[in-house]
Amino acid sequence: MVRNRFAPSPTGNVHVGSLRTALYNYLFAKKMGGEFLLRLEDTDQTRFEQGAVENLLNALNQTGVIPNEGLIEINGEVIQKGDFGPYIQSERLDIYHKHLKTLLDHGQAYHCFCTKERLEAVRDSQKLAGQTPKYDGHCRNLSPEDVQSKIDEGIPYVIRLKLPENVVISFEDGVRGIIEMNTNDLDDQVLLKTDGFPTYHLAVVIDDHLMGITHVIRGEEWLPSTPKHVYLYQCFGWDAPQFVHLPNILNDDHKKLSKRQGDVSVGDFLAKGYLPEALVNYLALLGWSPEDDQEIFTMEELIQAFDLSRINKSGAVFDRSKLNWMNAHYIKELPIEILVKNLIPFIIDAGYIQVEDVENRKEWLEKIGELLRERIEYFAQAKEELTLILKNDFVVTDEEALEFLRAESTKRLYHVLVEKIEATDVLNASCGKAILKEIQKQEKIKGKMLYMPSRIMITGEMHGPDLTLIMDVLGKDEILARLISMKSIIE
Repeated sequence: MVRNRFAPSPTGNVHVGSLRTALYNYLFAKKMGGEFLLRLEDTDQTRFEQGAVENLLNALNQTGVIPNEGLIEINGEVIQKGDFGPYIQSERLDIYHKHLKTLLDHGQAYHCFCTKERLEAVRDSQKLAGQTPKYDGHCRNLSPEDVQSKIDEGIPYVIRLKLPENVVISFEDGVRGIIEMNTNDLDDQVLLKTDGFPTYHLAVVIDDHLMGITHVIRGEEWLPSTPKHVYLYQCFGWDAPQFVHLPNILNDDHKKLSKRQGDVSVGDFLAKGYLPEALVNYLALLGWSPEDDQEIFTMEELIQAFDLSRINKSGAVFDRSKLNWMNAHYIKELPIEILVKNLIPFIIDAGYIQVEDVENRKEWLEKIGELLRERIEYFAQAKEELTLILKNDFVVTDEEALEFLRAESTKRLYHVLVEKIEATDVLNASCGKAILKEIQKQEKIKGKMLYMPSRIMITGEMHGPDLTLIMDVLGKDEILARLISMKSIIE
């Protein structure tokens, strides 16, 4: 059975690149009828951030990339579920120390007592000599007596992997094919730090093996370390899993996606009103391509279509305009009640409705929803769009707009428009449409000379949403008040 995992560090908000890694693991596991688990890699205690676990689980739950094993949330409580726990690395220290002893006993690892200052001096001299900085093996051949003596003296130490000299390590990557690297080009990796915690490199190999992981799907930044991981599998006498290293997600400058160019966390996008299903759909296509040209996928469709062999080698640029287009598509397809539900927090934040008024103004909110459906790409844009529509203290200063208002036909339009609106009981979209048609027929005012002055008088803008929808949202009294305020300009 396929078993894979998402194993992030608890370091704050979830990067969209991390969500894509989790998504690919999830899709592959579901496609193959396997298991997808969440493991927390918290051996670097200096990077731990309070609330990070909750942020992580919230991001996965909101986007539907939900593990069925490991760290999960049930009824607001974070628990560990499964037969291979603990699923938090800081709770597995005894396991790592046990396996590390095996490496030491077989001469495949060694104690290193080099100070930070010595290591920095070695690297500096290597750089000056034009060499690749790496550990020089100073402690590789210490005798057991020397090692014990230094330990007894209380000298701090790490434990390093003892790589063989001039050996080619090869493995097959699911994206890049056969990868080969000579051990002479590799560093004797630290496996255990001075604080007694293992590094990622030791813990990930032990955990993946003991948890039965069959496929390691992770970012390409781990590709250079994989030969050392493969060698560790060999040291333990274990079969290595299938490795699949995903291409990076890139900024517009083709460098790895970073905060320098805007939002990069899942929370950032969800807070701005991007729909989780749109974000998932978009991320799925960043690094993977389906067999046909389909772009809009449900999660179930992604599961059925996903194929590891179609993951790209090259990085994919995070195109925010494409994400906006995709999110706008999803917004347009929403049932009105779901659309309104998503809009409400942003309308409240903009100050156009109070929380206590929401229940009593459902009809008005639905009108707002229909008005904005075709206008916004994500829900945070609602505030700006609503300001253009709902502001009633506007002043027309644009010269082209003023020319429309000063046109001879606009005077007739103004008086007839006021007269017909005053005569209505309730002004809604259909009524507004009928009024404009009547004016067109009776006064022979049509096209731009009908709609442009009408829009400017009502909103102060030359362009915007459907005018009759605006009339529906604003209502009779507000429309008349705005028209009266424009009288001095027109006459």
